Amino acid sequence: MFTALGQTEEATTSIRDAKMSWFQKTFTLPPRSRGSYLITDEVLSQLPEIRNYKVGMLNLFVQHTSCALSLNENWDEDVRADMSDALDRIAPADRKGNLYRHSAEGEDDMPAHIKSALVGASVNIPISNGRLATGTWQGIWYLEFRTSRHTRKVVATIQGEKA
Repeated sequence: MFTALGQTEEATTSIRDAKMSWFQKTFTLPPRSRGSYLITDEVLSQLPEIRNYKVGMLNLFVQHTSCALSLNENWDEDVRADMSDALDRIAPADRKGNLYRHSAEGEDDMPAHIKSALVGASVNIPISNGRLATGTWQGIWYLEFRTSRHTRKVVATIQGEKA
């Protein structure tokens, strides 16, 4: 909430008079095996509609339980490798079959569910003047936790004021 009286009043007027718009699209990420992938450019390619919004929010939601979406470092690839290594220490593969009860889909299945729950299935990113309002070093990550390649669907929802 704004602290200055004038700003609060102005923001309220702007929201009341604005023509709010919703947009939703589902797109598919190409098959990838275990790893952390920077997908910012893929998202922008799939969602040229972002350019039509003066102000708003983009929600990305992956429709699966053994992968995740995150915002993180977009420059140094070591960060992606370190993130994968750290998550493997938290939820290791069950090679001996004694760590997890759920093992129906293999030794990497339950650890993938744990990692997905910890990282999350969605990200929210502000839109400002037709662009994602990420920080200089922020990028959109897709984290795949299964060893075999999987195709994943992402639901993108934009809510905001069109330009």
